[in-house]
Amino acid sequence: MKKIKELTKAEEQVMQILWQLGEAIVKDIIEKIPDPKPAYNTVSTVVRVLEGKGFIDHKSYGNSHVYFATVPEADYKKFTFDKMMTNYFSNSYQSLVSFLVKEKDLSIEELQELTQLAEKLKNKKQ
Repeated sequence: MKKIKELTKAEEQVMQILWQLGEAIVKDIIEKIPDPKPAYNTVSTVVRVLEGKGFIDHKSYGNSHVYFATVPEADYKKFTFDKMMTNYFSNSYQSLVSFLVKEKDLSIEELQELTQLAEKLKNKKQ
């Protein structure tokens, strides 16, 4: 896995669309962005920045460029989760679960389901 950098909100929005579509031209990306839609040049600039950061690449077809992700969504999820765990929960899963229970009002049943899922995943890993 290559070194992943943090994305801006606009870059992340474009990446979410590319991960969803698989590949797209700038016009396709703009169509998926909710209103108010940004200008074509704005999205095109974000795409070029993402390409410079190594998140996407393109195939050329005449004057058109079809863009695709080179960083898998799962890798970026792991990167952002690890960053959140470090910066906000001191790498403590207990702190994370405590936050979820308090802030997201997790019920006892949901907490038990979460525990069962964690145990199932841990057993698969072993």
